[in-house]
Amino acid sequence: MNGGGEDEVAPSAESPHALDWKFAQVFGERTAGEEVQEVDIISAIEFDRTGDYLATGDRGGRVVLFERTDNRDHGGHRRDLERTDYPLSKHPEFRYKTEFQSHEPEFDYLKSLEIEEKINKIRWCQTANGALFLLSTNDKTIKYWKVQEKKVKKVCSMNLDPSKAMGNGPVVSPSMSISPKSHMANGRCGEKSFGCSSNDFSIPSDGVPSLHLPVVVTSHETSLMARCRRIYAHAHDYHINSISNNSDGETFISADDLRINLWNLEISNQSFNIVDVKPANMEDLTEVITSAEFHPTHCNTLAYSSSRGSIRLIDMRQSALCDRHSKLFEVQEASGSKSFFTEIIASVSDIKFAKDGRHILSRDYMTLKLWDINMDSGPVATFQVHEHLRPKLCDLYENDSIFDKFECCLSGDGRRVATGSYSNVFRVFGCSQDSGEATMLEATKNPMKKQAPAPSKPSRSLGLTRVVRRGPENSGVDANGNPYDFTMKLLHLAWHPTENSLAIAASNSLYMYYA
Repeated sequence: MNGGGEDEVAPSAESPHALDWKFAQVFGERTAGEEVQEVDIISAIEFDRTGDYLATGDRGGRVVLFERTDNRDHGGHRRDLERTDYPLSKHPEFRYKTEFQSHEPEFDYLKSLEIEEKINKIRWCQTANGALFLLSTNDKTIKYWKVQEKKVKKVCSMNLDPSKAMGNGPVVSPSMSISPKSHMANGRCGEKSFGCSSNDFSIPSDGVPSLHLPVVVTSHETSLMARCRRIYAHAHDYHINSISNNSDGETFISADDLRINLWNLEISNQSFNIVDVKPANMEDLTEVITSAEFHPTHCNTLAYSSSRGSIRLIDMRQSALCDRHSKLFEVQEASGSKSFFTEIIASVSDIKFAKDGRHILSRDYMTLKLWDINMDSGPVATFQVHEHLRPKLCDLYENDSIFDKFECCLSGDGRRVATGSYSNVFRVFGCSQDSGEATMLEATKNPMKKQAPAPSKPSRSLGLTRVVRRGPENSGVDANGNPYDFTMKLLHLAWHPTENSLAIAASNSLYMYYA
């Protein structure tokens, strides 16, 4: 991955380096002819840093958590990953853990704008005392959630025999729960509700001859409680497109079209604007921020991408307002090659740092690009996702598909990258210089059925391009001869941090694959 190659490499699905991907699980699978509700469509997906938990967000403002089960013993405790005497599972297994309403639809009365409840991004934070912490955001508001198991306490016996107390006022049932429950169904933060209403404790007209008190209270089953710890609001004039945790565990950034703000997790009423690309005259605006990400290990470094296809690396130690970048990564277009769609398809929709922090993966409409942060002359590798759609850019513009924002991800070892496409297809590419891996998979229980024959011998390139890998080339049809369905798009996916395992969001369904 040092960028020394000068060839265009034609991949083969039968490459000896290609992984054999297999179906593991599916949650929320659709039946034939079932109509999908808009609020159920998954809009965000994220593994935690251990890979033991997976979170998804949907357009209805809900966050759903899944927990891995195949790396735990019979007592439910997490296994020691250093030991090897455990029986190996056939594939990673996750189970539904809990869900909660993170955001509700709102209305901005000052600007007369409706604010959707749709979850744009989810980011896991550091765990503490057995509790899970995560950030979720819609277009305007970021929330900091704590999810923890709470023991429910129940009354086993009273100081007075209930059978002798009939008619002497209210009697508390021995099975009545007295544990406060987090009022999370409506998404409000900090409210409490209790098992008994005020009507249960009305005082009779003849007074209370005896007071009924619990004598024995025991803890029985546990239940998961989601509680909103902080709300970070009123800091963005434009829609939030990114949030990213800092490696210091204390701060995070949020980015909209024109600004990036720095927050402290414990302070919700104040943020610092560190990037501002808004011009004095909005008519001079030439680009907007599309994505932002903190470096995985250097707490002072972050990168953000723009709608003109560039990525800027900034160092927060240089100044309070980081209006100057330390490095700029962009591809210089050849003169005379520009068209009406050039700038639209060059817009970067997502960026991700590799785990080692040395490389940045970016996704624009047509390609994935891998950048070495020590080499700003150009990408070290370019992966063509759906080059066969280039002749159809006019149709894609007419139906607004050209503005779809596809996400990308890297494997934990940095050897492979993945992203989505249309017709429920996603692509996996090998990053190493001698790899010809470029696998096309479909988000179904048979992921390999989209495999196409390898293209003919590639042409040699004598220019300055690095490694370029193409997928199967055709004209608007998939490997089975079916036309591409632009309504079935795989925008969101995540790679397990330590294993070759992928989580894919296909409409309202969550598919899990392993290799």
